[in-house]
Amino acid sequence: MVLHLLALDRQDRYLRFGYAASDEQIRRYITGLDFERDDIFGIYNRKLELIAMAHLAYSVDPQRAFCAEFGVSVLPHARGRGYGARLFDRAVMHARNQGVTALFIHALTENTTMLGIARKAGATVMRDGVESEAHLSLPPANLDTHVTELVEHNLAEADYLVKAQSKRLHDFIVRPARAGEVLRESPPSQAE
Repeated sequence: MVLHLLALDRQDRYLRFGYAASDEQIRRYITGLDFERDDIFGIYNRKLELIAMAHLAYSVDPQRAFCAEFGVSVLPHARGRGYGARLFDRAVMHARNQGVTALFIHALTENTTMLGIARKAGATVMRDGVESEAHLSLPPANLDTHVTELVEHNLAEADYLVKAQSKRLHDFIVRPARAGEVLRESPPSQAE
């Protein structure tokens, strides 16, 4: 997660966090994540690089236990493929199954991609100067949402395992081949 967020440039950090977060601020953000309470969703490429990441943060206020906030980032080279929207849909499904009835998205008004995803899902977007807040009411979970989440979770795990195995096989084949190239390119030793 740290490498993913550190790979974001200044403008992307600004859109994701609402300010141009420094490397140290990003490290503090990651350190401050509560994995017992919140949920993180990600999409990995074939090299097992985290190219898209979403954070579903549940309210710590007991009177607002039914609320959660959504944030997402996608690396520049992976944009335009719908990864942000897919992570949003996944987070909405999971939030419903956790009893969340209200999802919030805080975004800069210029973050038209994120606000477009929220509007498409039916969220009400309120603009307050340079910032906007989207509110999405979630219907209660049902058997379909639970089964769908279970299937999607299992498919995501299988996808990751296939990518991990493929990467291990690739590394096993490519590394020795590259080592052989280095040996062939080395000049013969003078001791011969």
